[in-house]
Amino acid sequence: MHRMKAPGTGCRVLHLGTGNLFGGVESLLLTLARHRQVEPAVDVHFSTCFPGRLRDELGTTGSPAHRLPSVRMSRPWQILEARRCLAELVRRHQFDVLISHSAWVNLVFGPVLLQPYVPRVDWFHEVSLNPVWWEKWARRRPAALTLLNSQHTASRLEKPYATLKHEVLYYPVDPPPVLAVSDRLDARRELGAGDEDVVIMIVCRMEAWKGHLLLIEALGQLCELSGWKCWVVGGAQRPAEQVYLQTLERKAAAAGIANRIRFTGQRRDVYRLLAGADIHCQPNLGPEPFGIVFIEALYSGLPVISTNLGGAAEIVTPACGVLTAPENSAALATALRGLILDPARRKSLGQGGPARARTLCDPIQQISRLNQHLRRLAESGRQ
Repeated sequence: MHRMKAPGTGCRVLHLGTGNLFGGVESLLLTLARHRQVEPAVDVHFSTCFPGRLRDELGTTGSPAHRLPSVRMSRPWQILEARRCLAELVRRHQFDVLISHSAWVNLVFGPVLLQPYVPRVDWFHEVSLNPVWWEKWARRRPAALTLLNSQHTASRLEKPYATLKHEVLYYPVDPPPVLAVSDRLDARRELGAGDEDVVIMIVCRMEAWKGHLLLIEALGQLCELSGWKCWVVGGAQRPAEQVYLQTLERKAAAAGIANRIRFTGQRRDVYRLLAGADIHCQPNLGPEPFGIVFIEALYSGLPVISTNLGGAAEIVTPACGVLTAPENSAALATALRGLILDPARRKSLGQGGPARARTLCDPIQQISRLNQHLRRLAESGRQ
């Protein structure tokens, strides 16, 4: 039995993640962990099912991070054991709110998450218009509150979620640490960029819809234009991504620009590389649900070029970047050419970035908004 707390006694929250990969969701969880003392009355805990970078970095934040058993969907006994462990964790720590960060979490832990005495929050980081069967099953039991990372994601909600309480909450994103000029120069030298080169940077998962191929095609149209380099930041985390990376390398060679593109692999010093770059360009082929890296680039004072799709269209304004037509390499090449040749415009757009990033994603402001929702849910669960 879940022991009821007295009204006004604080709020203990458990974030349920997977941890097998590392991307925007995992970056969000680490930001929440680093700022768990924004409101001491909200006691924030985390759980993961798989070892990996998320689990390792949660351990460095000092936040309570609980390990649940790894689960394969083809092994029902593992699912039952994971549910037993979560039920015991919830009982032992008396959580007031459970926050699920994926449909996979809802499917695996469904019976535990549906207990009436602990409100559940579903934080949707993307909404598929063609969900697989287990995503459909996981959506059959709507939560007490649904959080969405952008207006674009909210627009894709379907029943029953679209008719229930939901809120759009942009991710809290930390500004970069203050770096010395020498850090910028060191990053450029390490990755083969000269002092006068204009460095175009893309940093994201190795997935085709992120637009790497479109960027390479556009850069291939700038062969005759000297003085630019491109850094492709991000490594393959799954076999299909390794195949995709090899395709990118072949395309760069075929376009005659292999010597101007540096594939850096997975990096943990992205802020340092952003400080060394001059333009951030991620020309998505499909709509980005939100796009933390756009915010990070804006904080770093880089003009952002993307396609006019999804979350990017909510983030990038004419004061801080350029949006081009989707899947149009000529338009993308024109935008890149314009910024490469116009340092004054690069500087002007870059100066507009930090204010835009703070307006959308100031961590203290956004976590305070989140905590307001969680306190209300905790109080309602005690009634």
